[in-house]
Amino acid sequence: MIVSLPAGYNKDTTRRYPVLYMQDGNSVFNIWRLDETAAYMAANNAIEPLIIVHVNNGGTQEDRFDEYTTARDARGRGGNANNYGRMLVEELKPFIDAEYRTLTDAANTGLGGASLGGLVSLYLGLKYPGKFGKLAVLSPALWRDLDGTIQRQIKDLASKPALRIWLDIGTEEGPTSAIRQLRDLLKSKGWVLDSDLVYFEAKGAKHQEEAFALRGAMFLKLFYPKQANQK
Repeated sequence: MIVSLPAGYNKDTTRRYPVLYMQDGNSVFNIWRLDETAAYMAANNAIEPLIIVHVNNGGTQEDRFDEYTTARDARGRGGNANNYGRMLVEELKPFIDAEYRTLTDAANTGLGGASLGGLVSLYLGLKYPGKFGKLAVLSPALWRDLDGTIQRQIKDLASKPALRIWLDIGTEEGPTSAIRQLRDLLKSKGWVLDSDLVYFEAKGAKHQEEAFALRGAMFLKLFYPKQANQK
């Protein structure tokens, strides 16, 4: 785990900050450089300063698949997203809130990731709307939702939770129809396009870290816009 603190954190010891938890923390820190993007944008008054918690996966692709999926595949792999989610909400978030000056409410707590990380972010955001209020769902690996858990989650919603969602896909990742169907399913449950649901197709983008990184500034601007009353 890597915790990136905003500039000035140690100077103003009374201010509290929103928090963004990102899956695949090593990639988001080393390849996306999301912390640098956020620092630059905050310094230029494009967004509010925030704390970013880079949550590493288990280390191998098998570990990652195990943590980020809800169902086992034909080879018996995967299916531990619920345990991973409990770790986030019962252990990691309480630790971060105790150790750092965070804004602890769901409206100020984001969760995000790409590919499998996007898939598990959507799943856990829908499961724990009282903990997370912003979801950055980049190129979610819907083909790994082997038992259709996420679609059932959305269809079974009795009412729309207070979740703001960024959903995207690259046009060179393959057919976009599944992601568009996911977008439309969310709309059918009450999310409003270009309001609490923003959908973006990145023209020419492939399913790779460098392409995901280019969308970091976009969802940061959506979720953490500069407030007029902040200097």
